[in-house]
Amino acid sequence: MMNASIRQPLTLPRRQGGAVSVLMVIALAAIGMMAALALDGGHMLLNKTRLQNAVDAAALGGAKTLSQVSGGMNMASTTRAAALDTLSRNANAVGNAELATAVAGNPGAFAAVELSSSVYGPFSYPGPSDAKYVRVSVPSYQLNGFFWSFVQSVGDGSLGGKAVAAIATAGPSPTAPCDLAPLMVCGDASQYDPAAGNFWSYHFGDLVVLKTAAGNTSPIGPGNFQLLDFGSGGSTVRQDLAGGGSVCRAVGDTVQTSPGNTVGPASQGLNTRFGIYNGPVSASDYPPDLVTSSSSPAMTYNDTLAQAQYKGQAVTSSGGDLSAGGEAIPDYNDWRAQVSACVAGSGTGCQSNGVFERRMLKIVVGNCTGKQGGSTSIPVLGFGCYFVVQPMNGGGTQAQIFGQFAYECEGDNVPGPTPSSDAGPQIIQLYKTYINGSSTPSTDS
Repeated sequence: MMNASIRQPLTLPRRQGGAVSVLMVIALAAIGMMAALALDGGHMLLNKTRLQNAVDAAALGGAKTLSQVSGGMNMASTTRAAALDTLSRNANAVGNAELATAVAGNPGAFAAVELSSSVYGPFSYPGPSDAKYVRVSVPSYQLNGFFWSFVQSVGDGSLGGKAVAAIATAGPSPTAPCDLAPLMVCGDASQYDPAAGNFWSYHFGDLVVLKTAAGNTSPIGPGNFQLLDFGSGGSTVRQDLAGGGSVCRAVGDTVQTSPGNTVGPASQGLNTRFGIYNGPVSASDYPPDLVTSSSSPAMTYNDTLAQAQYKGQAVTSSGGDLSAGGEAIPDYNDWRAQVSACVAGSGTGCQSNGVFERRMLKIVVGNCTGKQGGSTSIPVLGFGCYFVVQPMNGGGTQAQIFGQFAYECEGDNVPGPTPSSDAGPQIIQLYKTYINGSSTPSTDS
């Protein structure tokens, strides 16, 4: 008898219908988070760029103002106000609505403005009295988060808030000697001790004849009136004294003297700095200084006594203050104070179209030893920045140019790659921002 076989039912694996859905949800969530981070990251990068541009401009604006009001009253507050005003103007520019909202009309709470005498710091406010550099910083600019909060909620909280920061430092540039006036004074090579305030026998505030007149004894020799040969005669003298030249020299070079008085072109060029226009010069090409006031009557020169005089009395200088017979004469110190007031908006007699430091001339200091006159080659000892005290007379024996020695002048309008303590007319440039007291640059600069 046959045994009947018992068949077991076929068992099939269970269907995994929900697994794919779970994987798809996870994948979509990951893709969504990546897209969210990309959106928020792009938004942060855009606003970081906008913020950095505004902070850069604020530092430049503050440093420019500082160079104009240095040594004046309220120097720090005027500088800070200028920097914050520039920041506000940039925040309110087209396309910066989010930044404008963050500043909210109170830039002082949004950004910090600090000053220092060194580009390396330390920076503080109001800073030292000899400050030259300005640092503007925004430590935290909070941004709207599109998906930032969601990413934070699924993370461990270490992502932090959505914010960017920026910092910028600006100040005077290192320089090379350029834009020289076609004038020269003779110096003593053995009398150079900057620590003692002695620059080739010139000291701060000394009143110096920068150009002699007819009948005066020339320090270079007969036929010379302290003019230099920088080009084609009178037209070049006019242009260079008006401020339109671009002649550069270095210590150790030589300059060629230019015999002849050239009174007309010299006065036409120089006097543009006082807003006086005669001959082929104009205010549009050569604007005046911010402050053009000078003594009335003008100073004169007594060649017999080899001295400048005011109302018949010898002019003396003490700490940059000029006087004659006990009467004060408008001088470099007065001009600096007036310029500071003009920049701060509280000055009087300020020229609406005036330009800063137009009354400063960069003059070659030469070694005139053994020179006998005529066209001659003079070795360059250095450069002096001189303040032009008064306009130049158009002719005769009183057509001198008087200047006060202000400081050793080493150039202008040529930016350099490294910080410098050089004096002289300079441009304002941005620097790497350094961690206080070190040469380590900040990662935010």
